[in-house]
Amino acid sequence: MLELTTSLQHDMAWPFTILLAWIIGEFANRWLRLPRISAYAIVGFLLAPSQLGLLPSSQSPTMLLMANIAFGLILFESGYRINLRWLRSNPWFAAASVTEAVLTFVCVYFLVLAFAQTETTALLLASLSMATSPATILRVINEQKSSGQVTERVLHLSVLNCVLAVLTFKVILGLVIFKTSGNVWSAGYNSLIVLLVSTALGVTLGVLIPAVLRKTKRLNQDGTLAFTIAVVFIVALTHSLKLSPVLAALTFGLVVRHRRIILNSSQRGFGALGDLLSVLLFVFIASTIEWKQVVAGIGLGLSIILIRQIAKTVGIGIFSRVSGISWRKGVLVGMASLPISTFVILVLEQTRYVGIDLVDQLAPLAAAAFTLEIIGPLFIQRALIWAQEVPENKEV
Repeated sequence: MLELTTSLQHDMAWPFTILLAWIIGEFANRWLRLPRISAYAIVGFLLAPSQLGLLPSSQSPTMLLMANIAFGLILFESGYRINLRWLRSNPWFAAASVTEAVLTFVCVYFLVLAFAQTETTALLLASLSMATSPATILRVINEQKSSGQVTERVLHLSVLNCVLAVLTFKVILGLVIFKTSGNVWSAGYNSLIVLLVSTALGVTLGVLIPAVLRKTKRLNQDGTLAFTIAVVFIVALTHSLKLSPVLAALTFGLVVRHRRIILNSSQRGFGALGDLLSVLLFVFIASTIEWKQVVAGIGLGLSIILIRQIAKTVGIGIFSRVSGISWRKGVLVGMASLPISTFVILVLEQTRYVGIDLVDQLAPLAAAAFTLEIIGPLFIQRALIWAQEVPENKEV
């Protein structure tokens, strides 16, 4: 009987947690007007193995793959919504992106050194702090049905930040591996080769799938299934080859857009499948955070949140007027750039999957991730409402 109970608890842990997270998310959104993903994160954190212990103590490679697929679908949609022509016509916006990323890197780097951490830790924390999570931003945007300058700019910035953060992190990781092991191949594979091959895979599928849709005369019909299968394939392949699902999925979406494939309404968010995987993603992210790590890194973690937010707001704000928006909207874009946890934790989990465990070394990120997993969606929601880009809050 005991064995049956244990087996049932193990088998039903994730399905029960996802169901509970969805129910609490719906009530939190209806009664408290909270973003659903904040509720998902709270449930995932509380039921994590290091807290209440309902979820399994060992992270399953299958769950990591499912989380990466969920993230990949969101990254594909984020990449699809990036307009490169707009970036070329408004170079000041691109300059704002690079400036705030570099400013964030420098400020976090010197902050971490001031806390008597090693230079390696400072470099890795600084590179990851450059990122803004497109997953959190896109889910809140879709949930709020927002549209406007702040919405589009924060979404574009989150994608650009992800690319810059992945590039910087992989290069630094390669240097760290070479410094500690002296293995040139291992260092190169975990940096430049990963970046190049992942991007090449995204470009290849971005050309291939639209060509298949044109050839089968399904270009003007619902292509949700085709793109869903393609995203699952490219994420599974990059996961198996220990490449970068982030770059591959983003590149895939970007190329599809510029192959002039128009996504209809059914493809935005990938329907019920996308909603289901989003619940799983945000529960999984929060479940990887251990309370002990949060406590151990709370001082530096909160300091990183503060200095990162100041750096991003200043970096974006100083280019507001020349890039075509008001100072106020520039500050709101900076405010909405707060989320980071989904991107950071999946990158670290993927890094651990390839055999490099940085989670304990970067404990301050656990504190930052826990805090931002809860309050990040709230900041985006308020920024979009204050910018009057949420339908029920727009002036008539």
